[in-house]
Amino acid sequence: METKPTIMHCDMETGVCEMPVAQETTEETNIAAAQKPIKLLYFTDPICSSCWGIDPQLKKLALEYGPYFEVEYRMGGLLPSWEAYGGRDVNGPASVAQHWEEAGAYYEMPIDGDLWLEDPLPSSYPPSIAFKAAQLQGEDKAVKFLRRIKEMIFLEKKNIARWENLALAAEQTGLDVAQLKSDFEGKAVTLFQEDLALARQLGVRGFPTIFVSDQNDNRVLVYGSRPYEQYEQALLQLHPEAKKQVYETAYTSVFAKYSTLTTKEFAVISGMKTGEAEVYLQNLHAQGKIGKYTSKNGALWLKQ
Repeated sequence: METKPTIMHCDMETGVCEMPVAQETTEETNIAAAQKPIKLLYFTDPICSSCWGIDPQLKKLALEYGPYFEVEYRMGGLLPSWEAYGGRDVNGPASVAQHWEEAGAYYEMPIDGDLWLEDPLPSSYPPSIAFKAAQLQGEDKAVKFLRRIKEMIFLEKKNIARWENLALAAEQTGLDVAQLKSDFEGKAVTLFQEDLALARQLGVRGFPTIFVSDQNDNRVLVYGSRPYEQYEQALLQLHPEAKKQVYETAYTSVFAKYSTLTTKEFAVISGMKTGEAEVYLQNLHAQGKIGKYTSKNGALWLKQ
């Protein structure tokens, strides 16, 4: 008898957050790179802990190989509703709370699972649709918005299914809030459904799923949270001519590019061990050179 997966089952060993229903198809879909030699077609979800876990790798990849690739973000729909998981586990949100605590420690990324005990999300669809609405105002703003709502949910315990939190994130990232609300209730719903349809066509069964493709639609699949080298190798396999860029690792340069960073992100970008980065960032903060948001399981460092 087919059983539905455990509530929002995320496996740290595989680095995958599974969907409640996985549909494998072999439908032909063109996902070739268009703007740059390589495209990363990235299926994600705002509440996916494994996706938060690969943010350091993706930031480093952008710094080293940014000229060669574009990222196309698609929302995958990790939590349609609790009923989608069978509703058998009355401790559903509580089980996610425990998993988040473990995932944060595993990925060395700050995640506060108490959200799921205090104000659990009924679905990840509202923040996913909000991201699609943000994309209508420009990809750069949408990426900043996605980052902001992830900070809200993983560090600040803000329920990002609530409109007031989405509106606040929109305001903080320079989006037109009224336009976002209009699109959130209209066009973005259709765009989100198109993302879900594309995920089904490509047989996406969990997150993060990244299809690395070239302009001839040759593909390498990187499934789950993986070490930096796997993302680098996937890109180089399809575009061997890519040359690694040397980038400035001084904290001023790093924070000029990224206005907020976790300790792990700074460590990966600067080439430090996480413990070293922690001491270094604490010293910078003590000197008033960077800001700090303290959460239960780690800090978010802020550009001053």
